[in-house]
Formats: sequence, structure tokens, C-alpha cells
Amino acid sequence: MSKPPERSYQAIVAAPGFCLGVRCDEAEIHEIEFLEPQPEQAPTNALAAEAARQLRAYIADPDFRFGLPLRPSGTSFQRRVWAQIETIPNRETRTYGEVAKALRNAPRAVGQACGANPFPLVVPCHRVVASGGGLGGFARHGGGFLLDVKRWLLAHETR
Repeated sequence: MSKPPERSYQAIVAAPGFCLGVRCDEAEIHEIEFLEPQPEQAPTNALAAEAARQLRAYIADPDFRFGLPLRPSGTSFQRRVWAQIETIPNRETRTYGEVAKALRNAPRAVGQACGANPFPLVVPCHRVVASGGGLGGFARHGGGFLLDVKRWLLAHETR
């Protein structure tokens, strides 16, 4: 059985306990992905360097506001969910149900759209939590290292 191909990134930025892989061309960010801790990778183009700078700025200061050109992606419903999530202020959370109610849809559909978010941190899906104070899932995972990332992000924003 052959090993799956390595995913290529234009930059990898280290954060406490995880890394962020950036995929982009010269004009748009295609994806930001949470990665297990690994060595950083120097940016390969100007936009990757700017994305790395902005990601490091957020890691240093949770009040930092992103300004990156994001490649349009997702279904119309996913884009509506992501737009709603972008309105959640820093240091605040909303439940999947609250987001769903605002969009007149189901919490599960909101959760699926959050899991499909190609731009974590920039579109702060970590601010969407389960009712009753639970974390819910994160990046299409219900446990493991990604929930640790979600815990860190929420704690980072409440300092």
C-alpha cells in the first residue's frame, strides 16, 4: 500500500501545541489547516509571508483583526454560516443552536458548515460551541488534538 502524498503548504506557522499550514497562490488564500506540531516552513511567496505575519500576530494578540484575501469557496449555505460566525465578537461564543436560529436552519447543518471552514482563525468557528457549555466538535472532529486546539483558542481569547 502506498503512502498518501504529502500536502504542500506555502507556509507553516507554529503556535502553542499546534501549527497552521497555509495554502495560497500570489493573490488568494486557498486554505488554512490545523496541523500537529512540526517545524515551521518559511513562506514561499509574498501572500504566504503576509498570512504567516497575520497568524503570528493573532497568536501574540487575540484582538488582532485579520485582513487576508480569501478564495471564495463553499456552498451558499456554508458561506452564510461563515458570514454569521464572522460577526461573533472576540471573547464571545455562540452555540450551534443560536447560529442556526439566526439563519433559520438546524444546528447540525451549522456544525457541518463549521467543519468545512477552510479558513480557521480568520473565520472563527472555534467561537461556536455546544449548548450547555460543551465544546462541541471542531474541524470535523469530536475529540483529540483538534479539541485541544479549540480549548487553547477559546482560552487565548479570554486572557
